[in-house]
Amino acid sequence: MEEIIIETLNKYIDHTLLKPDAREDEIKELCEEAIAYNFMSVCVQPYWVKKVKAFLDASDVKVCTVIGFPHGANTAEVKTFEAKQAVQNGADEIDMVVNIGAVKDGDYETVQAEISSIAQAIKGNAILKVIIETALLTDEEKAETCRIAKEAGAEFVKTSTGFANGGATLEDIRLMRETVGSEMGVKASGGVRTYADAVAFIEAGATRLGASSGKKIVDEWMEATR
Repeated sequence: MEEIIIETLNKYIDHTLLKPDAREDEIKELCEEAIAYNFMSVCVQPYWVKKVKAFLDASDVKVCTVIGFPHGANTAEVKTFEAKQAVQNGADEIDMVVNIGAVKDGDYETVQAEISSIAQAIKGNAILKVIIETALLTDEEKAETCRIAKEAGAEFVKTSTGFANGGATLEDIRLMRETVGSEMGVKASGGVRTYADAVAFIEAGATRLGASSGKKIVDEWMEATR
């Protein structure tokens, strides 16, 4: 596992800036860093997708955006429209927040229908990551939501928005990986701040890392592997 990480660590990272007061110069700097470090993607709010697509032009860094963010309480119709528009604007990856209230109510039929609607709307044009907001769920709810996301056609399940009362934990990553099996992606987000964190989450089963500290993580990795 360590050898694989050393070869490809930068490509695990979605270089992320989701704060509501982000300015264009910060977004541009984020993109420049992503190109310099050859990260997998830049993850931003939907408003920035068109500009990020232009900033990343001629690079192979992907454009990622968030849908129904950060609370997941929009209607399925709104989320589906938002996802389709984001893809039209240049998004390659969609990180949508699940309907957390429906999960807490045990209304998994609504949850599955919503995820399926978005998955079908962007199929063939972008990949779908489902943010389940692990900090707000029981282990049973986490596992069931992951199973539903897989059945509904999502490519990834993701731990967190970074706007709830907790982020990714190693226990959650292990549970999510065990639930979805080896083929589906698992993204750890919230609390991935160092090279040691990145290694631990990948060893626990994460195949993608959402981080605002991508530069620091890769710099530490390069220092450690000289």
